[in-house]
Amino acid sequence: MEKENSNRTRIVGLRFTPAEYEKIERKWKATTCRKLSEYIRKYLFNKTITTNYRNESLDEFMGEIIRLRNELKAIGNNLNQAVKRLHTLNQIPEFRTWIISHELEQKILLGKIEEIKKYTQKISEKWLQS
Repeated sequence: MEKENSNRTRIVGLRFTPAEYEKIERKWKATTCRKLSEYIRKYLFNKTITTNYRNESLDEFMGEIIRLRNELKAIGNNLNQAVKRLHTLNQIPEFRTWIISHELEQKILLGKIEEIKKYTQKISEKWLQS
């Protein structure tokens, strides 16, 4: 916080009921203060406390989009491994045509995954700023 922190030698102990502590903790976690002691100190000395307001529906959306992105990434990896495996079987003529068409589909899928990654990155940056 400030340079004066190093001179803190006095300790004040407080006891709270579970409900009181939960209320304080909830208020503290809604701020930018990293430590509970920092929050309480700012509150006691009437310093400004910066709070974060987030849109819950956006938080839920971001969680779902991140999960979806990870699933798509895993599918892309599995698809890539399957194609690499099929390349070892290229002595069978029927597989050659399947491999060629499958590679085209794979490129399309990976392109879409890349679009989703870019879009989620944009949304993540906006979400983290709010």
